[in-house]
Amino acid sequence: MKTTLLLVASLALGACSVAARSPDMYRDDTGKALAAKQDAIHSCYDTVLHSTPGVGGHVTVKFEIDTEQGKISHVTVDKANTTAPDSVADCVTRHIEGVTLAPPDARKGEGSWTYEFQAPPASAPTPASAPEKT
Repeated sequence: MKTTLLLVASLALGACSVAARSPDMYRDDTGKALAAKQDAIHSCYDTVLHSTPGVGGHVTVKFEIDTEQGKISHVTVDKANTTAPDSVADCVTRHIEGVTLAPPDARKGEGSWTYEFQAPPASAPTPASAPEKT
């Protein structure tokens, strides 16, 4: 079953005198790290879609990225900006917790990421063939 998964990102960074990624680099590197979990999130969403046909919407999560190991932690669902059911949001949260940004950054990152889920369109029934005249 084909699904659509779109990623939209924004990261807020605090000022620091230590050399580190620019906000654009931080966003791009975070996107690459999260992309490694795309197949797992797709698979999880497909499971939810199988039990709840047509389910979709978007899930926005907020998280932190630590400076020591570059791990994403404290992942929470931004309920005000989430329209997908809890089962889809839980799927996203479970799969991105612990994702690692390599190398770690000198600054702690605080970010949000939005995943868009859209069920594939229902396939149209095939018209029946008319019987051949003999």
